[in-house]
Amino acid sequence: MTAADVTGADTAGAVDLRSDTVTRPTAGMLRAMTTAPVGDDVYVEDPTVNALEERVADLFGHEAALFVPSGTMGNQIGLRLVCEPGQEVVGDADAHVFTYELGAAAALFGLSSRTVVTGGPLSADQLIAQVRPKDDWHVTSTAAIAVENTHNRGGGLVQPLGELQALFGWTREHDVAVHLDGARIWNAHVAAGVPLATYGRLADTASVCLSKGLGAPVGSVLVADAERIAAGRLWRKRLGGGMRQAGVLAAAGLYALDHHLERLAEDHAHARLLAERLGVDPAGVPTNMVVVDDVPAAEVAAAARAQGVLVGQVSGRRIRLVTHLDVDRAGVERAAKVLSQVIGELTGR
Repeated sequence: MTAADVTGADTAGAVDLRSDTVTRPTAGMLRAMTTAPVGDDVYVEDPTVNALEERVADLFGHEAALFVPSGTMGNQIGLRLVCEPGQEVVGDADAHVFTYELGAAAALFGLSSRTVVTGGPLSADQLIAQVRPKDDWHVTSTAAIAVENTHNRGGGLVQPLGELQALFGWTREHDVAVHLDGARIWNAHVAAGVPLATYGRLADTASVCLSKGLGAPVGSVLVADAERIAAGRLWRKRLGGGMRQAGVLAAAGLYALDHHLERLAEDHAHARLLAERLGVDPAGVPTNMVVVDDVPAAEVAAAARAQGVLVGQVSGRRIRLVTHLDVDRAGVERAAKVLSQVIGELTGR
């Protein structure tokens, strides 16, 4: 994301492909929010929040869950639950927890991080090779490995199940935890057909987002065992994440699980259509993200915006298009037409 992506301008009527975070609640979701029974969640007395937490914990095969305001908070609490200050987290260099969370693990919790440039799907062996022992006082010990699925900067790639299983199996024998950044795990589930519980049981802590592909306005859910979630509730309070009558937000998450999960397949189909129209290999578009390389990103974004199509700028020569609940087939067709024209004019393709 660049400054050009955050203009504050009115985007009404535009085909907004900058991110799947830009969705607005549907009429049905708003009704669910306004009629939700609520209580004080800091006292664990909001029935709608409790129902959401129980449901998500069950979906991912964990004992308990915690509703948090954002995916970043979910990730950071999850990391703190499996790492002590002075220990390290290992993960991919392009992972969200290392790229877009402003060094929170170090700034807030005193956690060290070490990254590996993978250049593609997760490799269990590559990450395992970087783990440092806990019984050597000369080195910073590795307490956890962070995994992102789907991988944002990897173009929405779905991590290979076999590699996840190999990684988790190794960590059981070597006293290392796994944290899953599952912001878009729903997309991985729909694209790969892997049960959510399978993904969930391959992590000690996992943060799953409701406000991306599922279309809720706010919130993520952290899942883990009951002891860790009890500690996580304290960390949420310390971080200012106690949200009182939060059932109005949790209701949106419950509605999304009922109505917006399986429809993610539409977003994936729309992304492949965009790829085809823009000359990108659709085989490299497993979920809802299309990355277009070797284009003057700022110029493409400005010219497309002038015609009512908004795109994300990943770098000076790369744009990203993300399909979602608020972009239908007609919107995809319109965006494809505009972008084909703009890119052709600017690049001669």
